[in-house]
Amino acid sequence: MGKWIAGAGLLYVLYGLFFYWYLFMTGESSVPEALKGTSADPATFMNQRELILSEEYSKIKDFLFFFRIPFEWFLFFILLTAGLSKKMKDWAEQTSRRRFIQIAAYVFCLFLIVALASLPLDWISYQYSLDYGISTQTTASWIKDQVIDFWISFPLTLGAVLVFFWLIKKHEKRWWFYAWCLTVPVTLFLFFLQPVVIDPLYNDFYPLKNKELEHHILKLADQADIPANHVYEVNMSEKTNALNAYVTGIGANKRIVLWDTTLNKLDEPEILFIMAHEMGHYVMKHVYIGLGGYLLLSLAGLFVIDKIYKWIIRRHGRRFNIKSKADLAALPLLLLLIGVVSFASSPFTNAVSRHQEKAADKYAIELTKNKKAAVSTFQELSKAGLSEANPPFLVKIFKYGHPTIMERIQNVEQGSK
Repeated sequence: MGKWIAGAGLLYVLYGLFFYWYLFMTGESSVPEALKGTSADPATFMNQRELILSEEYSKIKDFLFFFRIPFEWFLFFILLTAGLSKKMKDWAEQTSRRRFIQIAAYVFCLFLIVALASLPLDWISYQYSLDYGISTQTTASWIKDQVIDFWISFPLTLGAVLVFFWLIKKHEKRWWFYAWCLTVPVTLFLFFLQPVVIDPLYNDFYPLKNKELEHHILKLADQADIPANHVYEVNMSEKTNALNAYVTGIGANKRIVLWDTTLNKLDEPEILFIMAHEMGHYVMKHVYIGLGGYLLLSLAGLFVIDKIYKWIIRRHGRRFNIKSKADLAALPLLLLLIGVVSFASSPFTNAVSRHQEKAADKYAIELTKNKKAAVSTFQELSKAGLSEANPPFLVKIFKYGHPTIMERIQNVEQGSK
C-alpha cells in the first residue's frame, strides 16, 4: 500500500514538474515573424505592462489548470489504496438500513473530502485572478459560489450514483448502455432548466436596459431568421473584468445573454459582432450538434469505463479493498475513470468546438459586414482577460474550446484578401 501511494505521489510530482518546465521554460508562445507588427500581434494593441501581465498570468493560470486536473484522481487513488473508502462505506452502512441513506451518506462524505482537499488550489487560483485584476469578486461572494457549486453537484451526483449501483446490480453486463439511455432525457432537461433555475443562483439576470441596443440586436436576429423577443444582461462586473456573451437553453427557455462588462467596455459595432457570432451558433445548430456529439461520446466513454472498471476490480479489487463491482467502496474508482476518460477525450471535443467557433466567427462577419469591429473585439477580449494570443500547443489542445486570439484575427484578415 505504501509503495503504491508513494509511486502515485511521485508520478503526480513529476507530472507537475513537467508542466512547470513546459509552461515556464520551454512552451513556445512567441509571435511568428510573419505576424509581427500586424493586428494579430499583441504588441500592436497591448501596452508593455499588459504584455508582461498577460504572459505571467497565462502561465500561472495554465499551470494551475493542468496541476488541478489530476488532483482529484490522486485523492481518489489514496482513498482506495489506503482503505479509507472502505471505512467510509462501513460508516455509511451503520447510519441506516436503507440503501438510499447509506449511499447518500457516503457520497456526502466523499464530496466533503474532495471539496475541502481542493479548496487550497481553488483559493490560490481565485487569489491570482484578483492579483492580476481579472476577478473583482469579494471573498464572501466567492465562498457563496463554492457552496452553491457543492449543493448543485451533490444531488446531481447522488442521483447518478444511485442509478449506477442499481443498474450494475440489476444489469451488470449492460449497465453502461442503460445509464447512457437515461443521460439523454436528463441532459435535455438540464439544458432546459439551466437558464431559469441554475444560472440565477449565481448572478442576477434582467432584460437589457439599453433598449436602442436591444432593438439593433433583435433586428440582427431577424436578419438571421432567429425567433427572439428579449436580450438579457447579467451583472458579471461584480465578479470579473472579463468579457463574454452567449446563447443558452433550449426551447422556450432559450436566452441571448450579454455580460454587463461587455456592455461597458465595447462599443455598439463590437457588441453586435459578438451577438452575430452567438447567432451563428444558433443558425448552424451548434448547440444541438454539440449535444448530439456529447451524447455519442458519452456512450463510447461509458463503454470504455465499463471495461476498465471491471478489469481493475477483477485484477486489483482486493488491493483496493473492493469486494465487487456493486461495492459502494468502489465509487472513487468509478469517478477516477470518468475523470481520466473525460480528460483524454478533451483534445477531440476542443477541436470540434474550435471548428464551430471559427464557423461562427465567419458567419458573424458575413452578417455584420464589419471586419474592423471583429478585429477590435478580439483584441479587447484578449486585453480584458489577459489572454495569450498564441498559447503553447498542449495548452491549446487540452484547454482551448475557441481558436486562439491570433488565429481569430488572422482568419478575419485572410478573409478580407
